[in-house]
Amino acid sequence: MFRPTTAMLVVFTILVVATAIWSSLALAYQSRGTARVLMMACLVIIALATIVLVFRTRAWWPMMVYAAVFVALLLWWRTILPSNERDWSPDVGRLAQATVSGNRVVIDHVRDFRWRSDTDFDERWERRSYDLDHLVSTDMIFSYWGMPAIAHTMISFGFDDGSHVVFSVEIRRERNEAFSEVGGFFREFELIVIAADERDIVAVRTNVRGEDDYLYRIALPRAEARSLFLAYVAEANQLVGTPRFYNTLTSNCTTQVYDMAKRIVGDLPLDYRLLLTGYLPSYLYARDGLDRSHSLDELRAMGRITDRARQAGTADSFSADIRRGIPALR
Repeated sequence: MFRPTTAMLVVFTILVVATAIWSSLALAYQSRGTARVLMMACLVIIALATIVLVFRTRAWWPMMVYAAVFVALLLWWRTILPSNERDWSPDVGRLAQATVSGNRVVIDHVRDFRWRSDTDFDERWERRSYDLDHLVSTDMIFSYWGMPAIAHTMISFGFDDGSHVVFSVEIRRERNEAFSEVGGFFREFELIVIAADERDIVAVRTNVRGEDDYLYRIALPRAEARSLFLAYVAEANQLVGTPRFYNTLTSNCTTQVYDMAKRIVGDLPLDYRLLLTGYLPSYLYARDGLDRSHSLDELRAMGRITDRARQAGTADSFSADIRRGIPALR
């Protein structure tokens, strides 16, 4: 009977280590308490025993046993499904849902909280109506909280009456649940498209969480801006009927913007800045998506809205206040 070579055993060992790490993390984020510890310990023991037996016996049967265990884990993984029925954190407690009738879009559950801290706020959800014939601007807002390579991305649509609505693709946290980048790879969070007032979704980041925000005006023709708006609406409506998991790499705030924009404006080549979202403004600038009459450094300096947002507080003029000093597109 053919016996595995040393090279084959090395490759198999690498596969065992990689799958064991993945499986351990999956168990860590999808099980609780003592059961989680026991299952992870059993998995590690099985993986180590498999590697030892393979090298000692140079037989196929330990490989087959481990493969069967891993297939069983994959079958369990497929049973983990997203849901809209959980005990949600209040700020993601309701899903935006829209009705489109010609040029008019009515959105239910537009969030308009007034935040004093992450745990102290006035909860307010509204029904708002938007006439796409009066859509006049599209702005992208980047919110930084740590390293310059990572930022949360939001799209703000402005209308000729001075009103704005922000769409933000985020994790849908359960009550008392904290965000984890690693957990975002392992089906820990559902996905949500939040529609919100700027005084809520910008101010909570700058004024409450201490994040640093930048606003860039996007050179998007009105027809494409309208299509992007409707793409967000369609995505929000779809999540009402078909919940999906958030994924740190493949289904996050920036990849959703990219997927929607690509359907509208065509060719958008893949780039590392789509993953390192803090550098996305340079990608947009290179693709002529920003005002080229100013340098990118100038746009960044003029677009820093953090201090203006803190000064504006919850004033009715919040949207106008944070845009002071940001030049209009030419």
